[in-house]
Amino acid sequence: MWTPTTRRQHSRDGLRYETDLTDAEWAVIEPLLPKACGRGRTRTCLREVLNAIFYVLRGGITWRLIPSDLPPKSTVFGWFSLWRDTGLFETINHLLVMADRERVGREASPSAAVIDSQSVKTTESGGPRGYDAGKSAPRRRVSPMEEGSIQTVVDGSGS
Repeated sequence: MWTPTTRRQHSRDGLRYETDLTDAEWAVIEPLLPKACGRGRTRTCLREVLNAIFYVLRGGITWRLIPSDLPPKSTVFGWFSLWRDTGLFETINHLLVMADRERVGREASPSAAVIDSQSVKTTESGGPRGYDAGKSAPRRRVSPMEEGSIQTVVDGSGS
């Protein structure tokens, strides 16, 4: 429930863009980012790179539409690609989920998972046919493991 205290705590009023990191958010993420090697050119501020990545992802815009007060698109996309390919985003997400679970008094790692399937459009050839009255086209059942994600995670108490 939003209270005046929580509204102040999560306010984004003083930021340049709503997608910019607050100081508290940056303090959590900064230690997880790669350290500068100390040689070569001065490195672009990684906070600004993350601000630009969040701007693109939240706004659903193309890389070339990054505002000029953020780092250049080639720099931002280069860092994004590197972090994506090295699994840094997955690592950050995993650590934040574990920290949040511990914050609310749960074990860091869930003890059970619920795997759901979904129906997807397909061509005439394919696996066994299913009928879903809510859909207008014939669908095939797809396992979420084929999609590469677990859609719902629950704790061991079943709540």
